[in-house]
Amino acid sequence: MSGLGPKAILALEDGTVFEGQAFGATASVAGEVCFNTSMTGYQEILTDPSYKGQIVTMTYPLIGNYGINDQDIESYQTHASGFIIRELSPVVSNYRSDYSLDEYMRINAIPGIQGIDTRALTKKLRVRGAMNGYLTTSPDISAEEALEKARNWPGLIGVDFVKEVTHKSAFEWDKKDEISPAFRLPYGPTELDGRVQREVLPDAEIPIVAYDFGIKYNILRMLRQHGFKVTVLPANTPSAEALKHKPAGIFLSNGPGDPSAVTYAVQAVAELLQKGLPIFGICLGHQILSLAMGGKTSKLKFGHRGANQPVKDRDTGRVEITSQNHGFTVDSDTLPNEVDVNRINLNDQTVEGLRHKNKPVFCVQYHPEASPGPHDSSDLFNEFRQMVEKHS
Repeated sequence: MSGLGPKAILALEDGTVFEGQAFGATASVAGEVCFNTSMTGYQEILTDPSYKGQIVTMTYPLIGNYGINDQDIESYQTHASGFIIRELSPVVSNYRSDYSLDEYMRINAIPGIQGIDTRALTKKLRVRGAMNGYLTTSPDISAEEALEKARNWPGLIGVDFVKEVTHKSAFEWDKKDEISPAFRLPYGPTELDGRVQREVLPDAEIPIVAYDFGIKYNILRMLRQHGFKVTVLPANTPSAEALKHKPAGIFLSNGPGDPSAVTYAVQAVAELLQKGLPIFGICLGHQILSLAMGGKTSKLKFGHRGANQPVKDRDTGRVEITSQNHGFTVDSDTLPNEVDVNRINLNDQTVEGLRHKNKPVFCVQYHPEASPGPHDSSDLFNEFRQMVEKHS
């Protein structure tokens, strides 16, 4: 263990209490306790808006060994409520590191607990399902008080977290010298420039709008790398306002929480579907698009979070290993006949991809931009470009 620190408490709504060592900020938070099976990528996880309202457990036992850097963030701020790990690495050893994990969490007011049995916690969440919890690193809160607060937290169902993470005004993402960390190099030609690789980007020649439900920056990087001129719109942008930008295509981003609570986005997407424009959705964007096409969603028992989820393409038989982060799923039997389920999760057979049979519309439940994760699905961005070019 990396030194003895102040006591931290994690209480679950079922009455379970874990006591461990505090790291990060001195703070107390309520949230849904979930787990992520990735071995790396804790920085991207902490800054992923999809984790709004969640306390994340990392199943890999040693976390923090390569530190935190300023290039790999996935949003304008951190979003995860709290962090649970088995052991915090006492050593940070990567030349790109600007902070230790402990320092970064202190700066961003995220409490953490280490030294607990994360294997036992993960097994409990798999059996019981994701649970409401309360994490405190404050010496003023007892286990009994933490347990009461965990049980009183209202949970995620029916709550609109998108309005809390979306950018408040529109902006363009068109960075000619976008910094690309080493693990993103397969996405495009690069040239060496000191500590980092810089993308040799194509011209941004295809105008699209991207609805920001909690968009990850690597999605914007990928869209830019494929020649899109991206205007990012707040989540509550009406369809008529989006069309004023004269986009050649529409992108629907990832984001947090219950898709059925984001009714304004479902309405806007339903209206955009009538315009015949190419539409591509990822994660929450996939769910909102499904709702706009007449489907329904439901909550998964413990969700899919990690970089090793197998997805089968029903058309080709190809299996992709994918990066995922979601707690809700599309109910396949509620979809209209003109929507084809063309990808499924091989672990539980849930819907992972849809394609409209008559319109240039498709979406996936997983994250083809990865960050972190494998690059098996990155060609979906090229598929979107081809679709936009065909229908422009």
